[in-house]
Amino acid sequence: MQSTGDALHADAVRLSNDGRYGDAQEVLLRIDLTDAEPNLRSRVLGTLGYVAARLGEPERADILCRDALECEGIDPATYALAAGQLGSIAEQRGRFDEADAWLTRAIDVLDADSPEAANLLVNRCLVRIHRRALPEARADVRTAAAIFRAAGLAVDAAQALHNEGYISLLEGDLVGALRDMARARPVAGAVSPVAAAVGDADRAEALREAGSVREAEELLRSAAEIFAAEGMPQARAETELQLAKSLLVHDADEARRVAADAADRFRALDNAAWAARADGIRVLADLRSGAVTESGGRVSAPDRVLEESDVDAVAAELHRHGFRSDAASVRLSFDLWRARQRMPEGARPVRAARVPPTASLDVRLLAHEVRAVRSAARGELGRARRHAAEGLAELESWRAGFGSIDLHTSTAMHGTGLLGAGLDAAVRSERPDVVFEWSERARHAAAQVVPLRPPPDPALARDLAELRMLRSEGPEWQADPRVRALQERVRERQWVDVAAASARARVSVEEVQAALDHETAMLSYVFSGDRLSVLVLTEAGVQLRPMPGWDEVRRMLPGLRSDLDMAASIRGRMGEVVRRSLDARLARLSALLADDAVAAAGTRRIVLTAPGVLSGIPWTMLPAFRGRVTTLAVSASRWVADREVHPAAAVVRAGFAVGPRTRRGAEEVAVGAAAWGDARVEAAASVGDAIELAGDVDALHIAAHGRHAADNPLFSGLELGDGTLFGYDVDLMPHVPSLVVLSACEGGRSAVRWGEEAIGMSRVWLHAGARSVIAAPVIVADDDACELLGAVHVALAERQAPAEALAAASARTGIVAPFQVHGAGF
Repeated sequence: MQSTGDALHADAVRLSNDGRYGDAQEVLLRIDLTDAEPNLRSRVLGTLGYVAARLGEPERADILCRDALECEGIDPATYALAAGQLGSIAEQRGRFDEADAWLTRAIDVLDADSPEAANLLVNRCLVRIHRRALPEARADVRTAAAIFRAAGLAVDAAQALHNEGYISLLEGDLVGALRDMARARPVAGAVSPVAAAVGDADRAEALREAGSVREAEELLRSAAEIFAAEGMPQARAETELQLAKSLLVHDADEARRVAADAADRFRALDNAAWAARADGIRVLADLRSGAVTESGGRVSAPDRVLEESDVDAVAAELHRHGFRSDAASVRLSFDLWRARQRMPEGARPVRAARVPPTASLDVRLLAHEVRAVRSAARGELGRARRHAAEGLAELESWRAGFGSIDLHTSTAMHGTGLLGAGLDAAVRSERPDVVFEWSERARHAAAQVVPLRPPPDPALARDLAELRMLRSEGPEWQADPRVRALQERVRERQWVDVAAASARARVSVEEVQAALDHETAMLSYVFSGDRLSVLVLTEAGVQLRPMPGWDEVRRMLPGLRSDLDMAASIRGRMGEVVRRSLDARLARLSALLADDAVAAAGTRRIVLTAPGVLSGIPWTMLPAFRGRVTTLAVSASRWVADREVHPAAAVVRAGFAVGPRTRRGAEEVAVGAAAWGDARVEAAASVGDAIELAGDVDALHIAAHGRHAADNPLFSGLELGDGTLFGYDVDLMPHVPSLVVLSACEGGRSAVRWGEEAIGMSRVWLHAGARSVIAAPVIVADDDACELLGAVHVALAERQAPAEALAAASARTGIVAPFQVHGAGF
């Protein structure tokens, strides 16, 4: 018969496993140990020690567990549990050799198939993760998972699967990590808020690696609040450390502050190892000075002067505690910072930091960037480009299996430093062929992927249908927690399920010239961190032209979109004032960006490629491009590959879909359809109608209200009869038409991701297989859209290419609107 003490101890263990450490401690303290049987006494003391460690009392925890070991008369299993708890406490304190020794001693004593042994294997797995002994960590957690499954312990098995996902993350298998964490989450996270927070903190690291840093930071802040409320300072500080690491990418000042707070918490817990990690992040924040930001600026210098001795001290402390990859990151970042400062002649050269064999991908890429920047600082521009190219090749090898455009564009953040170094060295070489090669490296990284369509997924279809229903409930739809959960599930399923079928080759400048003719030129804009240049390519030659007005362009861009929106919305006398202001802004932008380059090209047709920092410009409205035929290509390589695929003569069948509440949508579609004679028209189209229509026509025109979702562009969409056609719906279509016309507000708008990458509905259709898309990045007046696009269809039905048709329609109607052709417009 179980004693009262045994029953209370069992309750406390369950509470502890659920993350309810304060409640567990209260139950344990109710057990009278005065005359308790030795095994019970030892187990209670050991569990009290484990709980004390979680509640931020490491010294007391250590004493309690050692007392548990010294209880006379305990059996081997009880001894092993106490030893295992000592190992877990040592792991939390960063004493990994000691932790491994205690845990191994305990595992060797216990029955190999027991759940107790499995729990200790999971704990030893954590130690081996910290030491980057990943194959050994995976072996431990897989053995534990098998034991849990055999014992019917579903929650424990799910937690083990989550840990295996974390190991995959450290090994570089991002898709495998996301898959396993997503499978484990419904079971492991349902146990308690603490259990959910533990899982979310790890998942946030995967999201950060996937480039979704702001979403990762939301999860980390929420988890830190839960740990704080539950009185768990160690877990809170660990979570804040991860938050600081994520903030490094875009907010060095905040990263520095959060890392300093985490370091203070670790020191209050007498945890020198983890305090060293927080100090490392603080130093990395200081060393971000000079790095390129998302908007194209530079990170400002820290208030204090960095001394090499301070950096060395932090790196040495990290190395002493076994964090070799972190130590290498600090030293490499200092090397990079020194190289960026262009130290004066006579300054002591920086020694090359050693990269450990188990270093993470970000550290390996950083090492390539250091070599590139140091070579460039010495004037060795060719060597600088080679080092940057080697790093980018390693990054592309990691990204090769990603078929999702969302994942491809977001993970571009890992290559921004390398791309910046390579582009800068290319521009400084003043060699047009070299600059073109590097502009295509930057532009073509995501465009090269040809996605492999997954089979129909009924669960995904249900999730998207529910999101459509929730979105229809009003403007506050995203505040619904259910919406957030569904969006996460849809996105992560797409990340995992959409694979890459193949990759398009990157072309040379000679191959582009061979594709041009006397009527066609290409303008390729190149952003290299703090300067903008343009390549003018014709069949006769290539020029590299600097853009000295870049700083003024950058200052003008924020007001451009509001001017465009107001010009489309306001009529009458005030509208004339707004229009004059817009015309002046467009003329100035044209003078700074395009007039000279277009004149140098001297051709009727222009192919444009542009970096993300220029994604909001309505190129066809700039005076330099009026009267010319223009297409905005994803990359030169994609344009060359697509220009002969599905030529205009093959566009023989058109389809039209109309969404609700469009003032002149029905009229616009009627005019457009009349040009074709036998066009299919869905006058009150549902999402299903649009998807079916897309598979049956060569040109698809959707007249609907649209909205761009900057935080997750694939949740941008077009409002149809039964809800929103999301970007995710498009990316999963089995077939898309050659040409798509989006007569929708913001249908062509993009969100900039990490400098070069811009993604929106136009890009999604192109990724899904469309050859060209006609869309506008801003609001277009209904009257202008109706008349202009009706004229476009007249030209399309006459077998003119999309860009030719748009230019002809603008000339015929006199309407200058922000519609532009994306992709291979001719």
